[in-house]
Amino acid sequence: MTLSATFLGTSGAVPTVERNTSALHVRREGDAFLFDAGEGTQRQMMRYGTGFDVDAVFLSHVHGDHVLGLPGLVQTLDFNDRDSPLDVYTPRGTGDEVRSLVTAIGATPSFRLDVHEVAPGETVLERDAYGVEAFHTEHRTNSVGYALVEDDRKGRFDREHAEELGVPVGPKFSELHAGNPVELDDGTVVEPEQVVGDPRPGRKLVYTGDTRPIDATVAAAEDADLLVHDATFSDQDAERARQTAHSTGGEAGRIAREAGADRLALTHISSRYGGAVGALKADAADEHHGETILAHDGLTVDVPYQ
Repeated sequence: MTLSATFLGTSGAVPTVERNTSALHVRREGDAFLFDAGEGTQRQMMRYGTGFDVDAVFLSHVHGDHVLGLPGLVQTLDFNDRDSPLDVYTPRGTGDEVRSLVTAIGATPSFRLDVHEVAPGETVLERDAYGVEAFHTEHRTNSVGYALVEDDRKGRFDREHAEELGVPVGPKFSELHAGNPVELDDGTVVEPEQVVGDPRPGRKLVYTGDTRPIDATVAAAEDADLLVHDATFSDQDAERARQTAHSTGGEAGRIAREAGADRLALTHISSRYGGAVGALKADAADEHHGETILAHDGLTVDVPYQ
């Protein structure tokens, strides 16, 4: 079951030659989502081959570097004869701004565009076997982060032991794996717990958007397989990070460590560093003892099952 994240934009508020403004494309098997859509997002989608089959867009907040790509994307989807609805999720109190942005040039898409205001603590999207939850972030405006959380998977089926207990190969295997006891020809009842292991955790992918390092992210990212965290500044510019309500690489690393996140991806890198961004990764790696990734445009990170 595929779960992957492609970074379409990893710059801070100002794009650079190498980095576009914020956008993250996430694909879970046949479903595709965008987390933020900075200016130029649709061109990045073409450049890095994600396709335009987006089911929903999740906006962390409505600063320009996170939303200005939305009108162009909606127009292109309209030109491509999209007929399925597009759901856009945005922090509470910002729905009218998003609607105005999309229709700023006076055009209304032919497909239905549904804008949903969300609040921290809500499950904003529910699908079979997973959901997307909003959590509190701390920025200079109404903002949220999002966590894609899969349901637990069934435990492993011990076929060898089932056969030892006399369960015939066939439908009774499926019944046991589904959690139902089965009766054998001699009247013996085999319970699921005899041949099925403990449930196995699903995967968790967490995206903060712009934020200070806060406990709400630690809670949302507990045992995350991939945490994508704001790392706008290096630790030597920590005061600037506080003034602008962003995080440093070291602060992102600390959050990942406290959450027990397996992997940390740093994004929203300030243009002030140019190509000299190694310090941000070093700052984060000093704090986080799992894998630390300095994201760049076009990077795809696959999220395997543990």
